[in-house]
Amino acid sequence: MGSTSAHNNEGLGRRDLIKRSAALGLIAVPTMSFLSACASGDSSSDDKVEKGEKSDKNPLAVNGSAPLEIVIFDGGFGTKYAEDAKAVYEKTYPEAKVKFSATQKIQSVLQPRFNGGTPPDLIDNSGAQQMDMGVLVGKKQLTDLTPLLDAPSIDDPAKKVRDTLRPGIVEMGQFDGDPVWIMYYAYTVYGVWYSQTALEKLDSTYPENWDDMLALCAKAKKKGIAGWTYPGKHPYYLPFSLYPFIAKIGGAEVLDAIDNLEPKAWEHPAVKAAFEAYYELVAKDYILEGTPGLDHRGSQGAWARGKALFIPNGSWVENEEAAIIPKDFKLSVGAPSSLDSSDKMPFGTLWASGGEPFIVPSKAKNVEGGMEQLRIMLSEASSKSFTSSTKSLSAFNGGTDGIELSDGLKSGVAALEKAGTNVVNPRLQDWYVKLQKEQIGVAALGEMMAGRAKPAETIKKIQAFADATAKDQSIKHFKHQ
Repeated sequence: MGSTSAHNNEGLGRRDLIKRSAALGLIAVPTMSFLSACASGDSSSDDKVEKGEKSDKNPLAVNGSAPLEIVIFDGGFGTKYAEDAKAVYEKTYPEAKVKFSATQKIQSVLQPRFNGGTPPDLIDNSGAQQMDMGVLVGKKQLTDLTPLLDAPSIDDPAKKVRDTLRPGIVEMGQFDGDPVWIMYYAYTVYGVWYSQTALEKLDSTYPENWDDMLALCAKAKKKGIAGWTYPGKHPYYLPFSLYPFIAKIGGAEVLDAIDNLEPKAWEHPAVKAAFEAYYELVAKDYILEGTPGLDHRGSQGAWARGKALFIPNGSWVENEEAAIIPKDFKLSVGAPSSLDSSDKMPFGTLWASGGEPFIVPSKAKNVEGGMEQLRIMLSEASSKSFTSSTKSLSAFNGGTDGIELSDGLKSGVAALEKAGTNVVNPRLQDWYVKLQKEQIGVAALGEMMAGRAKPAETIKKIQAFADATAKDQSIKHFKHQ
């Protein structure tokens, strides 16, 4: 997506109809204090392990007897796929002692180690306590993964690793120029998730326009079912469907301008229209009661048990809630409904991108080992292990042959096929974590969707947050090229 101005004053049709709801507000997410955490790290000595001998079978010159430490985020994808890949590493390098651990508290566990210059060799930097990628890159805390990408792939040595990946994966790991700092291992489809069975019981289908969405929510309400829920304690899930909705209405360039922190980007008519539409869900009481107090598991659990029809989420939800999603649920994902016929992008436009960001710290003792573990993970066998155990696609462009796809995964694949080239990839969540999660999510959207702020004041608040971020010289800024 190219960077263009956020100012487009063409009419959006249904906007006038929605104005009856008044302006809406955004929820802000709890901020993570990782800025100071990455500022240090130079205090450690560079006691790197000695490199091994480079060869056709060992293109990254891994020291086969050197220890390797891996820390995985223990979230929706679980850890089985990573443990399976670790077993391959141990088989390949039997003299290596591999330390493997999992946590949901990535930042609080690893921040002190970054400060002390003793980080692990490979980290799955994900979850609510994700470390700020922009800060890590800006403070030169990460290893450039270009050697990994240019190395021969496990399955076909004639093909580089970079040539085996899904479109956009390499670019997502870039922040400023050619270096690739992050390997996004999962390929996530974001959108509005729902039970096809629940819609069938209401004699309905997924609503392709917003009027039909509201009508379906009204129909469900009469049956004692809420239209929507979301993680009220983590309202930064709302953008998973809200951001592509904005792009659908006004074009992908609106999201580019937002990512680029352009002045008045949030004042674009498409943003106002999308916010006002979402606020209608609040005004009409179509949000599950108690949602603002629910965390992600609480909201997902209520939705999976049929208390609400729709939830903005990512494809990990199928695995994360596998224990409670009924067998006849027919899990499906929908792209944002159309606002009206003046939308710039077609129905089917959605957000899909790399997820589960893996990093190799620059101060890691065994950088080569960390990259080799990623090379193993980016093989067809490891990809199949991931897809089988998580019901999600991996960054490897393939890995589904011979696997019986789950309902949610089949729906995600179908959604990608329908979207075609109309796939957007907002970058705020990896360029400016605090802005995206604590400010836009918790402080703004969270307040709006809880009914404590209107759209207009929410937009004003978010624009102020974005402007402050743009002026903050203590952080590195990024732009779409």
